[in-house]
Amino acid sequence: MGATRIFIVEDEAVTAADLQDELIAMGYEVAGTADTAETAVRGVEETKPDLVLMDINLTGDVDGVLVASAMRGEGVPVIFLTAHYDKRTIERARHATPVGYLTKPFEPHELSVVIEIGMDRYRAEAERTRLVRELEAERAKVKTLRGLLPICCSCKKIRDDAGYWQNVETYVSAHSEADFTHGYCPACEEKAIAELEDFERKVGAERETPARLRE
Repeated sequence: MGATRIFIVEDEAVTAADLQDELIAMGYEVAGTADTAETAVRGVEETKPDLVLMDINLTGDVDGVLVASAMRGEGVPVIFLTAHYDKRTIERARHATPVGYLTKPFEPHELSVVIEIGMDRYRAEAERTRLVRELEAERAKVKTLRGLLPICCSCKKIRDDAGYWQNVETYVSAHSEADFTHGYCPACEEKAIAELEDFERKVGAERETPARLRE
């Protein structure tokens, strides 16, 4: 697995340059940088990074929270970087479902910890989503038999909705994802063995009987 590719959204050029140097020094790859909402959205679409470091306070009418919300459909995890940690800002940021939140100023090791925890959280959530989708897909394939099934008390055939009588195997296969493999239950196996032994005894007895007695 290669280095994590990170896109930086920061409107202060000096801060963005420092972030880029720190990330490279920590072994990450910088996929690109942006200083406005428009260039951020376009840059993320073009570079397809593994993670976005998003400053909340951007130049213009659209801030980082709105940009992150707009990029949510891209499936790229976001970590917010901001000097604003008032209750309203945090509440807005929370609704954008970031994988991390770090207030300025911060130390390089703090940034590394938030990135690694955020990526672990994103991977775990992505795996959970994948498993849920697979489970839902499997459930969609399952056909469940419900209600009363008219079954013959003698031959055990089942009557379908059209009034035709079908073998149990045929009916169940047509109304579910089940397949059949045939065998004997213990009771039937014992009965079959007894019948076979009885048949063999009769055949043996006939062979031992002189022809004149059988006439």
